[in-house]
Amino acid sequence: MRYVAAFCDYFVIASGTSLRQVNAIARGIEEELSKNEIKPLSHASLRDESGWVALDFVSVIAHIFYKPMRDLYALERLWSDAKKVKAIKSPR
Repeated sequence: MRYVAAFCDYFVIASGTSLRQVNAIARGIEEELSKNEIKPLSHASLRDESGWVALDFVSVIAHIFYKPMRDLYALERLWSDAKKVKAIKSPR
């Protein structure tokens, strides 16, 4: 993102198959990063029903969508000039 937008370096885009799952993914991201004292600028609502939760970690913004909302907003298409980077799951 850093070459097409000045407000962050990366977008992380994920989706869930239900609103409950979207909220759980958002809470999971917050919990995991807080273990390393990384906190978002604002916290996700525990009962968000919008279908789109955005967590702003300054240089990284995580977007978690309910699948139909992800298709509707199509951030990958909207920001198609940005370089795509595959995420690698870290071993536990």
